Amino acid sequence: MSKLKNVVVLDKKVLTAIANGEKVFDNRLNNTGRPVNKKSARQVRLNKQAFYANVNAKFKTGSQFKINNSTYQYTEHKENELGCIIDAITGHVCNVSYIGRTKVKCYKFVLGKKVNVELNLKTLKFVS
Repeated sequence: MSKLKNVVVLDKKVLTAIANGEKVFDNRLNNTGRPVNKKSARQVRLNKQAFYANVNAKFKTGSQFKINNSTYQYTEHKENELGCIIDAITGHVCNVSYIGRTKVKCYKFVLGKKVNVELNLKTLKFVS
C-alpha cells in the first residue's frame, strides 16, 4: 500500500461551509508560479491600454478635469451622442465633435469663426 501525500478528504460539513461562503480558498491553484516581467513590451503595452481606457472612461462619465487652473467637465446631451464641455463657473465652453482613445476634438464659434480645440486625454489632470 502506497502513501498518498497532500490528500484532503472533504466531509459534508466542510462542503456546506464552502458552499455558504464561510470557508475561503486561497488562489494558489490559479498561480502559474512565474513572476511577471513588468518591463516586457507586452506588459508595457497592456499598462498603456489600461491607462488609456481608464482616462477615457473618466472623461466620458463626466469627471472634472483641470486645465490652466480652471475646472471643466464633459456632459453628454443624450445617450450615445456627443455632448459639450462646461466650466464650473461660466457654463458652456465648447461642443465636442470627436472622442477618441487619447484625443478629444472640440469646436466653438467666436465672432463668426469656428475655433477648433484639441484635448489630449493623457495630459489632463482629473480632479478626484
